[in-house]
Amino acid sequence: MTLSFGPGVPVLRSFDEARARAFYCGLLGFEVDWAERPAPGSPLYMQVSRGGFVLHLSEHDGDGRLAARLRIPVHGLGRLRDEMLAQGLPQDDPEEDAVTVHDPFGNTLHFVELG
Repeated sequence: MTLSFGPGVPVLRSFDEARARAFYCGLLGFEVDWAERPAPGSPLYMQVSRGGFVLHLSEHDGDGRLAARLRIPVHGLGRLRDEMLAQGLPQDDPEEDAVTVHDPFGNTLHFVELG
């Protein structure tokens, strides 16, 4: 059997479930695939996805790096830009071939056209 790898899954640090859901699901259109919080008051670990891209959000100490930067390839960058502008989401990058936004936890998502 040949050794092969699947796509990696980035883990970003988050600190507030409501803010994470509002940003990733409400503004960016991701879906929550699953969320784990073993007991009330314990840290949340959640998977969100959109269009084949999977992302983990974690409230656990030591998970993810603060102020991480992700480069996310996407087909249809113009449509994503239009969606974000319609939601009122500020964008850092005026380039035609990239859209950069910041989540509420200091992480940067840099969307680029997949070509």
